[in-house]
Amino acid sequence: MFKSVLLITALLTSPALAAQCGNDASGFAAWKQQFAREAASAGVGQRGLLALAQTTYATRTINADRNQRSFRYDLDDFMRIRGADTIVAQGKRRIARNPAFYDSIERAFGVPAAVVVAIHGMETGFGNFMGDANVVSAITTLAYDCRRSEFFTGHALAALKLVDQGSLSSNTLGAMHGELGHTQFLPGNVIAYGYDGDGNGVVDLTNLTDSLASTANFLRQKGWRPGAGYQEGQPNFAVIQQWNAAGVYQKAIAIMAARIEG
Repeated sequence: MFKSVLLITALLTSPALAAQCGNDASGFAAWKQQFAREAASAGVGQRGLLALAQTTYATRTINADRNQRSFRYDLDDFMRIRGADTIVAQGKRRIARNPAFYDSIERAFGVPAAVVVAIHGMETGFGNFMGDANVVSAITTLAYDCRRSEFFTGHALAALKLVDQGSLSSNTLGAMHGELGHTQFLPGNVIAYGYDGDGNGVVDLTNLTDSLASTANFLRQKGWRPGAGYQEGQPNFAVIQQWNAAGVYQKAIAIMAARIEG
């Protein structure tokens, strides 16, 4: 623990450095010194700063970020590779097994259960694989990387605040870009849209109820219009577009949800 305290002290007391992004691991330690001061100014406490001090440059995350393939596939190939038929079949079965649960989410947020289920299936295979990357290291590495600093800096601060709150730890695992739980929320979205679906006072995205309620809440807060259509060209498709930047992903969610409903 003494060594960890020294790490925090070094981060906060080193000479001021201009925020300096980088394209490889060589500047990551220096960047952490500057970011620790920014984080402290933003209200991050000792636990969050300790988690930052313990981060390492996430090479796998950088490799994944620079080789994203979803933007390269046409829709048919994407649907086939991602197993759309399996997601639809399993999604139908999940709703049929517990209709009251899914009806309660739809009633609470006005978002069709089929849309939430399609996202759940697409993101983690219905919770079967929620990631094996260190969340705090991944998200801070992306905040440091020059390609992604603007987008990920806020999420990195959010991750450190979630550590302060006890919702994350320095060992929490998630997806390669630091996404969490059943439907892969980025840390900033956990803070902004996370919903305590089971009413136990904690938003836990590894909990199915919290995760699906949070997903529906995200869509509703982004402008979902209950009862309006969600296929391409319809009002709610613009909300689905805010879930993921890849056009084929957006279309796949809408198509699979309609098939699950049908």
